[in-house]
Amino acid sequence: MLAKPLTLSAPGKAILHGEHAVVYGKAALAVALNLRTFLRIKPSNNGKVLIHLPNIGTSVNWETFRLRTLLTVFSGNPEQMDALKEFAGITTELSAAESLGTLAFLYLYLSISAKYGQIPSVEIVVWSELPTGTGLGSSAAYSVCLAAALLTACGAIGCPVETEKSIVRWSEEEMDLINRWAFRGEQVIHGKPSGVDNSVATWGGVLRFQSGKFTSLKRVPTLRILLTNTKVSRSTKILVASVKDKILKFPAIMNPVLASIDAISHECESVLEAMAVSPSQEYYPVLEELFDINQHHLNVIGVGHSSLDNVCRVTATHGLHSKLTGAGGGGCAITLLRPDPLMVEAARQDLSACGFECWETSIGAPGICLHSLSSLKAEVLHIFNPV
Repeated sequence: MLAKPLTLSAPGKAILHGEHAVVYGKAALAVALNLRTFLRIKPSNNGKVLIHLPNIGTSVNWETFRLRTLLTVFSGNPEQMDALKEFAGITTELSAAESLGTLAFLYLYLSISAKYGQIPSVEIVVWSELPTGTGLGSSAAYSVCLAAALLTACGAIGCPVETEKSIVRWSEEEMDLINRWAFRGEQVIHGKPSGVDNSVATWGGVLRFQSGKFTSLKRVPTLRILLTNTKVSRSTKILVASVKDKILKFPAIMNPVLASIDAISHECESVLEAMAVSPSQEYYPVLEELFDINQHHLNVIGVGHSSLDNVCRVTATHGLHSKLTGAGGGGCAITLLRPDPLMVEAARQDLSACGFECWETSIGAPGICLHSLSSLKAEVLHIFNPV
């Protein structure tokens, strides 16, 4: 049971290669981003369960006795969502982020309590470096953090403690349990998630997904990337459907394109593994060319957008190579960075001048982990312990 405050975090994700092709049994490479969601959980004696989400300005709490009453009739079935919405006071006036964030928490709290025993009175604060609604796995990082915190609080998994380490992780068996519960949280938020995002947030590193199975790369090189949010909204469902229509209409043309995207994923995996063993500048031109080829393929299958073309054009003027990441049709682009800070800063300024938003980060970050206070950045500490 929870005896002291705990702080944990999980990473966001980006797709390096394999967007859309993965739907047709091809390989996709998903990478954990060094942009994280942080959660602080601490025991309370006020008889309430509280969750505070400062990113979206939401704070809700419930009396534990009311949650115990709800538990007597809660089975975790999807058809009970309307009852949970009514209990939580979720109305149409609330934003999607507010209502889904609250609903996912309540669902996981009740489901985990029903299976493993009542979770005591707690206070939870969740803060994220990840922007919401951009396809970078913010909801999955949130679900993974919630699952890990609640499973630890009720004693379903242990609390890993290694005093000499500032960051520790759970066992593989425990992380598998975290991942399975996080997937259920993702189902509340997205309906029919693929499981890619929560798996990356749980395990971290670089994962190859193919035909519903994932394999972790044993070693991952340190690669810096620039993420650019075009701020162009898009519907993943509509984009997936449009790709399907094109494949049905032109199978002899489109199937070889999907096969080529699959080959790019495998080639990139080989390069990353070689780069991890023997870091060398000679690998960058190969990775950059793979970015260029794949971006052309993604345009061919119909998921490009003029905003993404603009990102590629702007970064190319600075000798950098970009591609869309995720569903396409807007959303985010990913740019591979060489170790030249001046080049990166100039590109960022030009992208910002286009009205885009950029974050510099790296790939291959660790998955869900528990932090000592000394391992946290000042910004995170301030969120959890405001003066």
